[in-house]
Amino acid sequence: MIVKTKKYALDKKAYMRAGLKNVFKDQWWVILIALAISAMTFVVPSNWWWIGALIALTLYVLFWVIQFAGVTQLEQSKMLFEKLSYEIDSRQILIKLNSKQGMPMKWEQIKRAWIDKNQIVLVVNKAQLMLFPLNVFKTQNEIKFIETILKRKGLIKE
Repeated sequence: MIVKTKKYALDKKAYMRAGLKNVFKDQWWVILIALAISAMTFVVPSNWWWIGALIALTLYVLFWVIQFAGVTQLEQSKMLFEKLSYEIDSRQILIKLNSKQGMPMKWEQIKRAWIDKNQIVLVVNKAQLMLFPLNVFKTQNEIKFIETILKRKGLIKE
């Protein structure tokens, strides 16, 4: 079975939100570092530990916000935000610009995936994601088929 999506353009804000969610899911331990720095207040009493930890955590979050905002502005990633359609099957994801131009992406390139209430997100690397809003699929069966593929490939857990 091949699932063909409607043609759609990726929303830049949705891309940034999903990217930040992916980074924070992957690097949750950064909060532990901020807490450890804050805990230094008990060793060497000073409010500067709290302030330093808060500044460091803010700069870390700001760094990733700038990274994902930058991706949406770069010329190289302009194609990500154009109207594209996709053909998804168990072998690959075919990214189609039009009926004659397309690029295949093998499932091996996908590191992880998750399904929200609004979208399916495929993580290629920390800064590159593929988002499929659920409304680009024609039927609920297509969504379930993709979910089955993701489970078989080990990209999402049951």
